[in-house]
Amino acid sequence: MGDCNNASTESGMEEAEEELIAAAQRILKALESKKYLTEDARKILANLGLQLTNMTSLFAESRVIEVESNEEHNEIELQLNRISDKIMVWEKDESMIWDCGPDEAFEYLKAVEESRRLTEVLENRSPDSRNDDSTLLRRAHDLLQTGMNRLEDEFRHLLVQNRQPFEPEHMSFRSSEEDSMIEAGSVISSGDDSVDDVAAAAVHRDSMGRSSVDYVIELVNVDVIPDLKSIANLMFDSNYGRECSQVFANVQRDALDDCLFILEVEKLSIEEVVKMEWKLLNSKIRSWIRAMKLFVRVYLASEKTLAERIFEDLDSVGSVCFAESSKAAVLQLLNFCEAVAVGPHQPEKLMRILDMYEVLAGVIPDIAGLYSGEAGTCVTTECKDILKRLGECAKATFLEFKNTVASSVSTNPFPGGGVHPLTKYVMNYFKTLTDYTKTLDEVLRDEKDENTPREEEEEEEGPTGTQFRSFFDILETNLEVKSSLYKDEALRNLFLMNNIHYMAEKVRGSELRIVLGDEWIRKRNWKFQQHAMNYERATWSSILFLLKDEGIQNPGSNSISKTLLKERLQGFYAAFEEVYKNQSGWSIPDGRLRDDLHISTSLKVIQAYRTFVGRHINHISEKHIKYSADDLEDLLLDLFEGSQKSLHGGHRK
Repeated sequence: MGDCNNASTESGMEEAEEELIAAAQRILKALESKKYLTEDARKILANLGLQLTNMTSLFAESRVIEVESNEEHNEIELQLNRISDKIMVWEKDESMIWDCGPDEAFEYLKAVEESRRLTEVLENRSPDSRNDDSTLLRRAHDLLQTGMNRLEDEFRHLLVQNRQPFEPEHMSFRSSEEDSMIEAGSVISSGDDSVDDVAAAAVHRDSMGRSSVDYVIELVNVDVIPDLKSIANLMFDSNYGRECSQVFANVQRDALDDCLFILEVEKLSIEEVVKMEWKLLNSKIRSWIRAMKLFVRVYLASEKTLAERIFEDLDSVGSVCFAESSKAAVLQLLNFCEAVAVGPHQPEKLMRILDMYEVLAGVIPDIAGLYSGEAGTCVTTECKDILKRLGECAKATFLEFKNTVASSVSTNPFPGGGVHPLTKYVMNYFKTLTDYTKTLDEVLRDEKDENTPREEEEEEEGPTGTQFRSFFDILETNLEVKSSLYKDEALRNLFLMNNIHYMAEKVRGSELRIVLGDEWIRKRNWKFQQHAMNYERATWSSILFLLKDEGIQNPGSNSISKTLLKERLQGFYAAFEEVYKNQSGWSIPDGRLRDDLHISTSLKVIQAYRTFVGRHINHISEKHIKYSADDLEDLLLDLFEGSQKSLHGGHRK
């Protein structure tokens, strides 16, 4: 139907043209026969002449445009041929253009840029342009596509081949592996044999601080940054920005994975971490602590700088590319945190968890500063969520340890009455925990209601001080229970004296003194002194009674019975030897406390012995004096050494 209409239109136009020509011929004949014209006729003929002139001019212009269009078409075709020669020659060459020198690279970029401009020219040509333009446009698109594919490969090659080695050993951050930490090999269990003595040395935690100086390293050779930038700009101008961004993200994501590998951070599942033995997990946590600070403050900062330098002319592209390339690596580090947080709440893990908490809390501001927009919100939110879980894990671990100490049960008394391993473990553990007082205040604070009134003492010392006091009260209660296992009252008091003295000294000589205060120490000093007095009373009261005069007079007179005197003296010697035999095996580990008790005992026993013997020297035969005062004093010095001895009798002078 359309074809019929077109044919009819063309036929009508031809008929009209024939009529126009016939009319013009009649006008010419009429003019030839007319010598004079009226004014109206002249005006009509003048208008007709003007119209004919305009029609002739338009026809001439149309012919010029057609010629110019043909010339432009030919020129574009020639340019495409020239560009094609420059671009396609590299499709037959496997070598990389940028490896062949700057001139070759410049010429190739220039050719691709020209193909982009020609494509725009052809796309903007009038719809009435020749049909041949569509062929040129397809050629231009194909050339541009070929050039973009090549630039994509060159961009990737430049990034990979010019990557700078990452050498963390030359960084200024000190490894936390140098820190002296509690390395407890076992957990407090229902018995006491599994409780290790913890050597709590001073912990150097400067590297945990939040004031480390950040600095940027060159991840890629600086000489190729302008080339990378030129390629990126051209690809984005050519609407190939997504491909360029993807290349950058993929290459740098691999580089970030290599960085984590160098920092000894592995990709581990939550199940693998949860099942990991403490010794190995401890090592992994140390690597993570070191890696997190270096990775965020040095490597990520440098990665952000690299992205911004390459894409600096492209608004927010650098930030988006950085987020795309780095997010997976950050989440890998956070996933390890989460795995540690959901693991069993073993006491030996607490310090490491607090280390992780502090490090993560310290780098969150850095991470928030590095990321922007939706990607930044996502990463920062994830960091804060993991930080919260670490805090909850630390709190749960602390409270679990508290419950474990409270329920620690012994079936047999601790030999010698010395400082129990539980006491050593707890006090050294808490001595180390004082380095985390501020962090513990954060994780131990009850979040249920911040407005809930607290006791004045708790308000002053914070949740850490309150929890420490509560913990030590539980420890003392547990020690009281353990002391009841001793049948000997003297040994029971010696045991409590040793352990409470140990607690007081640990607090006095450490930062625990700041947390608990001098009043706490004074109360424990009074307690262990009371137990020392109770020990002396239980051990020596009945023995010293033998050195009193009561009951040694002869019946019915005021004279001293030599027989009773001899019996009293022999009873004293026998009781003393029994004490010596038993208590030389008892233990007072603290030398100063042992000396103090030696002196106190000597003042009571030796003085009483000298007085008794001196008062009755005329009634006692020399052969009945088994030990001199000096002998007894020397023997008393053997007490509490933890090595049981026995006396075989003998006359001493």
